[in-house]
Amino acid sequence: MTSAAHIPTRHGTFVAQFNDTGLCRLDFPGKARAPKAAPPTGLAKHWLTSTAASLDSLLLGQAPRKLPPIDLSTGTDFQQSVWRQLLKIPLGQTRSYGELAQRLAKPGASRAVGSACGANPIPVIVPCHRVLAAHRRIGGFSGGPGWKQRLLRIEQAEFIG
Repeated sequence: MTSAAHIPTRHGTFVAQFNDTGLCRLDFPGKARAPKAAPPTGLAKHWLTSTAASLDSLLLGQAPRKLPPIDLSTGTDFQQSVWRQLLKIPLGQTRSYGELAQRLAKPGASRAVGSACGANPIPVIVPCHRVLAAHRRIGGFSGGPGWKQRLLRIEQAEFIG
């Protein structure tokens, strides 16, 4: 069963979706499809509180105290491995697509890493915005380049916009 809820922030209203395992999707303000899901109840209601707190912290440039349970099972094995690497990038730091490919022991897979970042179902919380193109350039972003720059500025990360 899937549930969905709106999370208002100072940067607009995000839409979070939950399944039986945890947070499974987070959409940027203005990017969300109208969710056809019930409002969160039970455990999902608790996860919504945790998701909103995590999102608020991140949008203030602070590390969340605790992330909600995250379900990344919609991705391929490779995408999931990239998304797990994203969770290891500390707040305010960045990595390149090439660096992540190296960490995954797939040195020629920079473009595949970029594609996996673009398919990330839980941006901001699973911080794909912390991955840059070569020479600290912005590169692409599922939320649009304006969002990537905004998030990196909030975190005071170095990049070339």
